[in-house]
Amino acid sequence: MVKEITIDELELVLPLFDAYRVFYGQESDIASAEKFLIERFNNNENVIFVAFVEGKAAGFTQLYTTFSSVSMEPMYILNDLYVDPVFRNKGIGEALLNESKELCKSKNFKGVGLETALDNPAQKLYERLGWDKDESYLHYFWTNPK
Repeated sequence: MVKEITIDELELVLPLFDAYRVFYGQESDIASAEKFLIERFNNNENVIFVAFVEGKAAGFTQLYTTFSSVSMEPMYILNDLYVDPVFRNKGIGEALLNESKELCKSKNFKGVGLETALDNPAQKLYERLGWDKDESYLHYFWTNPK
């Protein structure tokens, strides 16, 4: 079962969100994670889906709304996707991706974009579910030296 959560259900996703950040080399920090997610919810900047297996939160995805100036349409960025290692290879990621696509369709948005590492084996899943690999554009990122 996949469910869109609200700010009142944040405790369902916090351990997964923290584990996701640790997976990407960050220090565990539940308090900061909670503050970050509360800000996103309070500013209506995100949508979070949580997948459950036998009542336990098994994975999540977080979407952010953005816009295409060229097509003048809203779209989603699928920024985060994480499945607890205990529940991997059981269709959780696929269910979360499909729920994201259904939300996009229901809102009549342009689409859902995502980025992934060149060596991420989930690329095959993305492609099987209809995501097209963008081979026409390069993506650049500037990091603020603060």
